[in-house]
Amino acid sequence: MFLAVDVGNSNIVFGVHDGERWLRHWRARTEPAKMPDEYGVLFRSFLQEAGLSLNCFDGMALSSVVPLLTGRLSEMLEEHTRREPLVISHTIDTGLTFAVDNPAEVGADLIANAVAAYDRFHDACIVVDFGTATTFTAVGAGATFRGVAIAPGLNLTASALAGGTAQLPQVYLTPPPQVIGTNTVASIQAGLVLGYVGLVEGLIDRIEEEMGQAVPVLATGGLSRLIAPLTDRFTERDPWLTLEGLRLLGLRNA
Repeated sequence: MFLAVDVGNSNIVFGVHDGERWLRHWRARTEPAKMPDEYGVLFRSFLQEAGLSLNCFDGMALSSVVPLLTGRLSEMLEEHTRREPLVISHTIDTGLTFAVDNPAEVGADLIANAVAAYDRFHDACIVVDFGTATTFTAVGAGATFRGVAIAPGLNLTASALAGGTAQLPQVYLTPPPQVIGTNTVASIQAGLVLGYVGLVEGLIDRIEEEMGQAVPVLATGGLSRLIAPLTDRFTERDPWLTLEGLRLLGLRNA
């Protein structure tokens, strides 16, 4: 059994793979103030619900973009499993060639995404991960990590709009029936949701232009379910792509 844990700025996503398929996935709120024992209780609770326990894993991988939690979750997992989780960074065997200025700056989740996408297509591709930030990772032929474009995530953008204006409310993020809004809520939804689709399409087009070819594009992350159906730019959508990358990295570094 393999446990993959991805710590993001907003959510911690983790899943269990039995060697054949993903058995379960979970998503919990990221809370940097929590201590290892508290996360131990959280993980045990989720796993017990599925008839599993923390001591049933023979492999684990952890990616984290929250430095405070990287050590805490690694400590918790090692204490409960008596195994040291593989902590993802550019220093492990990734199978990637990094064509960036400083590989140490590349987020662990971006590494996992690139590994999973290249394993899927075996060629150049792009991964768009819709999280707290939306990242566009370009992977070249030969498993070359070419670089990333980073934009504010849709939820972050919506919060900034509501927080920075006196009369515009926070709205439910759903596509409006038309671009020209006839009331405040629909107008905000048009600008946020449909405007965000324009941002996504524009960056994908520019990245492909710089790569010199049209390539497969994968959508992942929690908000991919909202944005991906609104555009024809995506080849596939896989909300658990990062976990699959962690699994592949775990096998590679076993």
